[in-house]
Amino acid sequence: MESAESKEGIKQIDSKFKQEIHSKVVRAGKRTYFFDVKSTRNDEYYLTITESKKRYGDNGKFGYEKHKIFLYKEDFEKFIDSLKDVVDYIYEKQPEEIVPEVAEKEVTEEVVEESEPVKDYTSVEFEDI
Repeated sequence: MESAESKEGIKQIDSKFKQEIHSKVVRAGKRTYFFDVKSTRNDEYYLTITESKKRYGDNGKFGYEKHKIFLYKEDFEKFIDSLKDVVDYIYEKQPEEIVPEVAEKEVTEEVVEESEPVKDYTSVEFEDI
């Protein structure tokens, strides 16, 4: 039979294991990236990178689609080097003039022409508000 003391100790360890130490949020269009530093049971830090996208289901309700990467301290250098290499490759092979869709999205105005004049409306002046 387990004592209440040992169960409490397990709860403390589990809550400590899931503790977030530091977080950074990057909003990028329809996506949000979460960079979270967390701690293992042995107090070793690791990084989780989560991509979250809002999705609408067939029933009209929305939810979030998430993809998560866990990075441990011993892999940071290799990960950073590889990330830098592929980002440099993209910039070299596809100069900024060609990449504009996401970075330089222009706002366009839609002009709506009315075929009939609007009837039955009340004129409200700014001073009336």
